[in-house]
Order: sequence, then C-alpha cells, then structure tokens
Amino acid sequence: MINYLSIENFSKAFADKVLFQDISFGIGQGQKVALIAKNGAGKSTLLRAIMGEDPIDDGKISWRKDLQVGFLSQNPDFQQYNSIEEVIFSAQNPIIQAIRFYEKCLLNGNETEMQEALQKMDEHKAWDYEIKIKQILSKFRVDDLEKNPNQLSGGQRKRLALAKVLIDEPEFLILDEPTNHLDVEMIEWLENHLSTAKITLLMVTHDRYFLEEVCNEILELDNGNIYRYTGNYSYFLEKKEERETLEEKEVLKAKNLMRKELDWIRRQPKARGTKAKYRIDAFHDLKATASKSTKKDSLGMGFKMTRLGGKILELKNLQKSYGELKILENFEYIFKKQERIGIVGKNGVGKSTFLNIITQNETPDTGEVIIGDTIVFGYYTQEALDLPKDKRVIEVIQDIAEYIPFGKNEQLSAAQLLTKFLFPPKVQYAYVSSLSGGEKRRLYLLTILVKNPNFLILDEPTNDLDIMTLQVLEDFLLHFQGVLIIVSHDRYFMNKLVEHLFVFEGEGIIKDFNGSYQEYREHQEAIKEAKKAEEKPKKTTEKPKKEKPKTKLSYNEQREYEQLEQEIENLELEKEKITEELSAGTLSNEELIERSNRIGKIVEELDQKTERWFELGEFV
Repeated sequence: MINYLSIENFSKAFADKVLFQDISFGIGQGQKVALIAKNGAGKSTLLRAIMGEDPIDDGKISWRKDLQVGFLSQNPDFQQYNSIEEVIFSAQNPIIQAIRFYEKCLLNGNETEMQEALQKMDEHKAWDYEIKIKQILSKFRVDDLEKNPNQLSGGQRKRLALAKVLIDEPEFLILDEPTNHLDVEMIEWLENHLSTAKITLLMVTHDRYFLEEVCNEILELDNGNIYRYTGNYSYFLEKKEERETLEEKEVLKAKNLMRKELDWIRRQPKARGTKAKYRIDAFHDLKATASKSTKKDSLGMGFKMTRLGGKILELKNLQKSYGELKILENFEYIFKKQERIGIVGKNGVGKSTFLNIITQNETPDTGEVIIGDTIVFGYYTQEALDLPKDKRVIEVIQDIAEYIPFGKNEQLSAAQLLTKFLFPPKVQYAYVSSLSGGEKRRLYLLTILVKNPNFLILDEPTNDLDIMTLQVLEDFLLHFQGVLIIVSHDRYFMNKLVEHLFVFEGEGIIKDFNGSYQEYREHQEAIKEAKKAEEKPKKTTEKPKKEKPKTKLSYNEQREYEQLEQEIENLELEKEKITEELSAGTLSNEELIERSNRIGKIVEELDQKTERWFELGEFV
C-alpha cells in the first residue's frame, strides 16, 4: 500500500489544556478513515493542523509528493471570492482550468485563443466534465452562480464547499462534518459516492449510519492519545469496550502492586545499589500507570419536567404562504401526551416555519394555534445558537437561574449543573468564544433544558455534537415524559426516537405517516419499486423462443444504421460551424452562451450515436 500521509509525534495544547500528546499514525492509498472523539478533544484542530492551517507545538507531517488533497472545513470561508462561479473554478485541476479558460474565451477571446480553448476542452474531455459539474451543483442545490458566496447562509456555504471539493476530484479527501446542513437525499447520495469512489479519506462525522457505510478504519482520539481500529463503526464500539475494560484491569493491577513496592521503597536504606535503582525506576513507571484515570465522563441529564395538563396543543386550519410558495394548507392536528413526532422533508419546504408557528414566533395567514395553559416550550433552533461570546460559560447559566431543580429532590447550583454537563471548573470560567463548535451546542442545549420544558422541539440537534453526547441525549429523550418534535437528517437519531412522522411534501402538503423513520424509508423504497415494475413491459406466459446468434441486421436496424451515419455527419458539420462562429468574435454574449451550451449537447449526442453506430456496424 502506498503511504499518503504520515503523522509523527504530533502535540498540541492550549494553555494548560492538552489536546493530543506525541500521537503518530499514517494513512495509505484507498483507506477510508473516521476520526472520533468527544467535543473539545481537538478533532477539528487536528484536521486543520494536518492541512497546515493551525500550528502544532511539536511533531512532523509527511505527504506523498505531488498528492492532490481536498479539505472541507467546518466553517468554510469564501472572503476572497466575488461569485459562486469563482469558487467552483478556483481549483488547479487541469480539466477545470480548461473549462475556465474556455468560458473566459467566450467572453473576450480572440480566434487563436478560442481554438486553443476548444482544443483543451477536447483534449481533457471537458465537455463531459462540465455536465458532471452541473450534476453535483444540482445535487447540493447550488444555483445562481453569479451570487456572492459571502451572502449565503452557513448551511449554503457548507454545501457549496462540499460541492467544490467533490468537483475538484482530489486523491485524498479530508472532511470535517460533511453531512451537516444536508437533507437525507443529499446524505444518501454522498454516502453512496464516497463508499464507491476510489479515493482516500479522512473524515470527522457524528452521523453513525454514514460512518458505518463509508469508513473501514476508525481513529479514536481519547485523553490525548490515539487508538486505531481496523473495521467499521460497529467493530469500533465492540473493541473500544474491550480496550477500556483491559485498561481498568491494568490500572487496578498496577495500584495493588504499587502498594507493595511503596512499602519496599520506604524500608530501603539511603545508599542503594544498581539493582535497587532499577527497581525504583520501575516503580515510577508503575506509579504512572496506576495514576491513570479510568473514570468515564458521564453527562448528567436528570432534568425535571413541568407538569402537563389535559390540554396540550391544537392546530386548526393553518394556512401559510410566502408569495406563491405554499408552506401549510388547511393543516389540523391535536397533540397528545408523550407523542414523539419526527419531521422530514427537503430543505426549503417549510419545516422551520411550521415550528415557528407552533411556538408563536410566526403568525399563520389563517387558522388558530391553541396552546394549553401548562405548556412550557423548549425550542432548540439553528438560528438561536448565537450565544454571548463575551460572557463566561457559567454566566450564561446564571443569567437563567442560580439554582436549578434536578433529579427527584435535588437542586444544583449553576457550577454543579455545568460539571454534570461535562464542563469542568476550568472551562466554566472560560469565555464562550473559546469553546469548540460542539461545546457551544452542548451549552446551548443546556440553556434549553434548564427551563424544564414539557414540550421539546429540537431542530437539527445532532449537528456538531460528538457521538458520546448523542448517545446520552438519546437515552434522556427516550425517558422524556413530555411531547417531543424532532427535525433531523441524522437517520440513526430519528430511527431511535420517533414513533410517527410529519412528511413535508411541498406545496403545503403534510402527510402523517404512522411508523418509525426506518419504516417510512422502506415504504418510500417500496413505492419506487412498484413504479418501476409498472413501467416494465408485462411478461408473457409463453416460453421465449431460443434466439439464433445474430448474423445480420434486420430491415429496421439497417435503416437505423444508415440514418445514424447521416446524423453523425450532420452533428459534426454543426459542431464545425459553431466552432467557426465562436472563433469569429462576432457573436453577442447571449449568442456565445447559447452556442457554448449547444456544443456540449452535440458532444454528448455524438458519443451516444457513435457508440450505437459501432454496435450495429459489427453486423454490416
């Protein structure tokens, strides 16, 4: 296996917080590796350090010479670009450069330059690649190429960055949370693309299904050390548990042995021989092992819930539109106790608008939202994550309450509660701006839960949360006695928690599907298969006659062969004529664009017709 990347003795610390210490690993051609760690452990920092965007304290990095590397950061920055088109065509990929040169010549190139551009397009088969670019942009709903990328939302920028890195086709892909801000259709397409593509991959993701299907190796960053597992996510869970059990036994054994050795050291005279010194050195190594902490961090989620009354929430004849875009049309629903509802649908169909109407942050065009007297909403939204950066972590919680009801008969101070939520004392007095993306989300989730809601709405809660936190959150939600609404593209999370779905189909249509998320996906697949079966010609009961080997063309095939010859000739003539027009420099911008699009279609048609002509030509 060809080695692509080698990391030797990497170390990184912020003040007195050590992220990783003397870690080493390598990644070879074709390996698809996931990096797993708790929030704040340094996953994104490690990826940025590998890319040279963050300095390290110590260590060495080695790349294979001339390796093409693509990097998707957690927060892509396009400050230096004025349009989406500039972003897409900024890569050094020779095919993309050929397309860029051709587009430039269309606008203001002379005859010589245009001939060179056309030659490069043919040489790199860039006509087909241009079609691929459009397909990827369409898949991630990146349009309006003239728009300034800095005017896009965070989610749109992430999708643009992902589209760009896939279009570039690097040999080695490094992806930081690639599924954030993607809907299920996009995630499944990306999952299939990465699992089948012949690429090398290093990825951070919280999406467990995605991880399971795409990656064949796991790197775990834990307490500053790196552990490697050759296998998928299921294998990792099994072996991680074995490793931790073994470590606990080793620490316990070291502690027992250390007591004996400590007693020996105390009884030794001051003048010691070589043998005694060797034993003393071994004692210090033993002490280091015995001092290791085997205590697992446990997230405290024992929040009380405000009592639910008889009446919860009723929606009557809701209608909502933005211009011609219908969000809701005559929607009605009466919520019941302990309901667990998942909301699914493509981006832009109105899921967030629906939640804002429920919580009375938006007003429907017509209809009523009737809220029970005892309802306390807890609404975790994407937009509200703007925590005060100039405040310390503990001040954020103290602004809500100094003491919070917790467990059965317990009251916790803000500091005690933060400790239970995996914010140790040092972090509690750090500023919010210094937290990692996942730590900010955990703190924001805490600000929702301390209000003890009985109607909990979670809009994409899994983005940037580590897998360990997600597992604890899932357990809490499974035992939550209130009403739960979840909007999430995390299939594993939805599958585990929701009992029925509101399916947003667009044009104001919302269907209530009674079943789990997995059952819904199976239902969708069954519908697709049924449609395919209907489109296939019906089978006859007669036994098919054994066909003789084909030796010559039928009358219709002979006619098709002759027509193809003429059509290919006509297309070649049309291509030649358009090329001359493009080189003449007399066309307007609109005509140049129209002719350019036509050439792309001609090349596609020529490929199809020529292939069929060769196929028929074997029997002429």
